Amino acid sequence: MIFQNPSIALIGMPAVGKSTVGVLLAKQLGYDFLDTDILIQTKENMTLPQIIKKKGLKGFLDIEAAHVLGLGTELQVISTGGSVIYRERAMRHLKKIATVVYLYADLPTLLTRLSDIEGRGVAIDPSSSIDTLYKERTSLYDKFCDIKIVCGENQPGQVAADVAATLAG
Repeated sequence: MIFQNPSIALIGMPAVGKSTVGVLLAKQLGYDFLDTDILIQTKENMTLPQIIKKKGLKGFLDIEAAHVLGLGTELQVISTGGSVIYRERAMRHLKKIATVVYLYADLPTLLTRLSDIEGRGVAIDPSSSIDTLYKERTSLYDKFCDIKIVCGENQPGQVAADVAATLAG
């Protein structure tokens, strides 16, 4: 691998396929797989929507960051929540322990995949829209990533193969 950190952290918008691609990539590389959304739900004993409702958006982002800061250096593929980029300290930690891969899809593609943002636990201000969220987050994903993979209409298996090929150099 050409990157200093052998672990891989996937970042990107909700519905881009981080969890699905992450599982496939972990299998392909022989790594462990960790989904931070599931980790948060397990540790907090609540679903993401319940946490957002109870703690508010800022409270949720703080909880998410705390769990990311607790991640170790195990050899793994980490699928993060789309909002992880809102806490710079958490992103600095991810960059220390993993190569950060931004799975990019354009807004029209995401809009066809993303439904029920409230039930999914998307960290979004209630007065905001997916368009606004997309514009707000894409520059942050670009800022923090080591690698950007354009997913387009590719199937998850192809995206995982593209990530593995890029990491291999």
